[in-house]
Amino acid sequence: MKEKKILTMGTKYLLDFMFYGGILVTLSLPWSIRWIEKQLPYMVGHYEETVIIYFVLGVSAVVLIRELRRIFKTVLAEDCFVQENVVSLRKMGNWSFFIALMSVVRSVVYMTVAMGVVILVFVIAGLFSKVLACVFEEAVRYKEENDLTV
Repeated sequence: MKEKKILTMGTKYLLDFMFYGGILVTLSLPWSIRWIEKQLPYMVGHYEETVIIYFVLGVSAVVLIRELRRIFKTVLAEDCFVQENVVSLRKMGNWSFFIALMSVVRSVVYMTVAMGVVILVFVIAGLFSKVLACVFEEAVRYKEENDLTV
């Protein structure tokens, strides 16, 4: 029981950190990209494109994490199988696919080997979220039928 509490609270704090940290990182992009440009000279000449692409990716990631935090609230309340989680999982799948697509666009500006991995990870996350939404939808349906029976 103690392990479960440590795991859930640790995950909650990690999600909160990622959410608020993501907002700060996204808002600081105009300054941080200038600083990174000095460290990575191949980015010179792509400042505006880089800020725009990473801003869109940052906002998308923050929205995706917001949906994950919504789902996690139901985990903490011990009421996971609700329609709101199905909606959140579908949105998470859509945002994951969008992040993968924007990463492809980013690769046109400048390609790195790691970007292929990022694209693959978000495509898999999108597929996983969509499948999990279907599973949760069935679980919600069974739960509602069961609640009506009792």
